[in-house]
Amino acid sequence: MSVLGRQAILEAIEQGAIAITPFESDRVGPASVDLTLAPTFRVFRKVHQVVEVREHTDYREFTDKIVVPEGQHILIMPGETVLGITRERLRLGPGLCGWLEGRSRFARLGLMVHISAPFMGPGINSQQVLEMSNFGPAPLAVVPGIAICQFVFQRLDGSESYAGLFAGQTEESF
Repeated sequence: MSVLGRQAILEAIEQGAIAITPFESDRVGPASVDLTLAPTFRVFRKVHQVVEVREHTDYREFTDKIVVPEGQHILIMPGETVLGITRERLRLGPGLCGWLEGRSRFARLGLMVHISAPFMGPGINSQQVLEMSNFGPAPLAVVPGIAICQFVFQRLDGSESYAGLFAGQTEESF
């Protein structure tokens, strides 16, 4: 299993093994593709009950969906977590998988962009949900449209395909 470099990523896109919609070639780096932040977020409500961590628990029961108007930001307070979603929809063909990672420039401010479950299986075809947390000392104003994270592609031994709970997730179903 190997990580795809810039040329291999571009070739996989040209061959249809990777689809990124919308796609901007200047977002392809030496070994990853930057993905941008959509304006839709899910903000956790103050709950006065215990939330059971079980297979059937749905995050939507404890969050409110908000859309940040163009030119504005969402404020993430220290210790707060919000859910964001990428503007781009990513599809991986069989034989490819990958990792969704934050960017060091934002981590240095205390922003953890994708703090859990970074692995994306083969066959995904969705916008990527981001578990964004502020581990820094100051409130962070996060602006939609920014290149918030990066996707690292990896060749898979085999041709399996993911068909789990969040297959096909979009900004509307998020």
